[in-house]
Amino acid sequence: MTVSSRPSPLAAALERIDALADRTFAGWKAPGLAYGVVHGGELIHTRGFGTLRVGEDALPSASSVFRIASMTKSFTASTVLLLRDEGRLGLDDPIADHVPELAAITLPTADSPTITIRHLLSMTAGFPTDDPWGDRQQGLDLEEFSALLRGGLSFAWAPGTRFEYSNLGYGILGRLITNVAGREYREVVRERLLDPLGMASTGYLESEVEPARLAHGYIWHHGAFFEEPMDPYGALASMGGIFTTVEDLARWVSGFIDAEPPRDGPEAGHPLKRATRREMQRAMVPAGVRLTEASVEAMPEVESLAYGFGLFMVDDLRIGRIVGHGGGYPGFGSHMRWHPASGLGVIALANARYAPASLLAHDQLAELVLADVVPMRRTRPNAATRAARAAVERLIQHWDDARASDLFAMNVQLDEPLAARRDFIERLRERHGALRHDEAEPVESQTPFHLAWWMQGDRGRVRVEILLSPELPPRVQTFGITSVPEPPAALQLAATRVAAALVHHDGRSAVEWPSEIAVGKEVDLGAVRRALGATAARFAPIRLGPAVEGDGERKAAFRLRSDRGDLDLALALDPALGCITSVSLTPVRREPPNLD
Repeated sequence: MTVSSRPSPLAAALERIDALADRTFAGWKAPGLAYGVVHGGELIHTRGFGTLRVGEDALPSASSVFRIASMTKSFTASTVLLLRDEGRLGLDDPIADHVPELAAITLPTADSPTITIRHLLSMTAGFPTDDPWGDRQQGLDLEEFSALLRGGLSFAWAPGTRFEYSNLGYGILGRLITNVAGREYREVVRERLLDPLGMASTGYLESEVEPARLAHGYIWHHGAFFEEPMDPYGALASMGGIFTTVEDLARWVSGFIDAEPPRDGPEAGHPLKRATRREMQRAMVPAGVRLTEASVEAMPEVESLAYGFGLFMVDDLRIGRIVGHGGGYPGFGSHMRWHPASGLGVIALANARYAPASLLAHDQLAELVLADVVPMRRTRPNAATRAARAAVERLIQHWDDARASDLFAMNVQLDEPLAARRDFIERLRERHGALRHDEAEPVESQTPFHLAWWMQGDRGRVRVEILLSPELPPRVQTFGITSVPEPPAALQLAATRVAAALVHHDGRSAVEWPSEIAVGKEVDLGAVRRALGATAARFAPIRLGPAVEGDGERKAAFRLRSDRGDLDLALALDPALGCITSVSLTPVRREPPNLD
């Protein structure tokens, strides 16, 4: 018997992210890098490059200590919420109630609301963005900070009107913690968060770090690395002052991943309640949209950004919700991010000024998630919804007015009479023949009261969707059926040929439109080739799936399957001329917006 030496899917994915790190680090001007992958509450993979200190043989590892800059904000926000949970402050308290230096602050407009703790946590206090000024205030003397606050502050916006990134706001939160807890900020964080979590290598003082484990920070200038001075602990340490390791951050990231989904059971000893950790990961304010495109041929990536409490939320069209935070600082660049639906996380720490660790972590996590090596947590229908599905399928097969009246909520009859729905079902059976559940297609649930699934007929198939009402017992308030007839032979052939061109494509050379498939003059073949090339680069190898839309005559959309995500190939046909008149490719978001 021959034993396969082929690595497991997870091991293969880890090899790919290592190769990605090799290529990425080779293009950086950074002395060293350490990164790790988190899953299931554990650090499952780590690696290091280069050196912690230029001129020394000091390979970075998961236990090496780096400064993480603005990743510190998640620790500050967590400490504020700990105090909130204890009843020692309220998020809607005016900040001046706890930081009296701000009592006489002049707001930007006469109708501006008072600045609250919530405004500072969500970066909506109205202060102007202060990078890189804030990075140089890390070691500001505590009394000088008090004088700065008493002297008044500038505003870009009225408080509460929009997001703008503010290091100063998190510096003020550090003073809030000191005043409310009655102890210096760093001592409170250590006592309330770091010690309970066993993060023994994490702190705010360089003097506490074993010299052999400490990464020095550098800037590349005129062809050489120059060491950056390490700012001491000061008034703005709460925005960026933490020293820590990949190992300790794995504990920190795992705590946020473990907060999902809501459930019964003990809190497992984390100092922050699960509900509070989830609260930090909820979008509080939009923070912009990011469109990236690696090259002229590449398919763009679309991300929508929001800010929670000390954490960013990123909605990625390909893989769904990502949570995390980066850090950029003189001498250092860092990033942590995780994917709640899979429980995967990535941490990357580097010792060069504003090193682009976020770009590496972004690509590594996307590679791991798209490899589908870890089962996703998904929203699943509850028992009532599953029972309603079975009842709906019986109605589709054999309609009965009495059963329909029992099943549907009162609005269904008002929205469309049951007689009209019965007639539609009869026409549906005539068009498709006997309909049965399509076991090959996964069901979709946006909430436990929602369900969509496919039924296969003798001629084409249908998509059924239901939504249950909030009454008890719940009834079906939405009943929708989409008919997808068999596509005409010309569209099926075109889809088959296009998919064949992408099946084993290497993603590097051009993808040609199948020469045997005629296109109309309105089709820009150059644009189509570029779209196919981008699709191959991102998703190949690709498999042709079933039609998901169409009218049975002129239009059809086919699902293209890939381990890196799915797409819909939409085609239109001119039956008289026998040619394709429209071609489009659209990525399909694979992860539902909610977790079970």
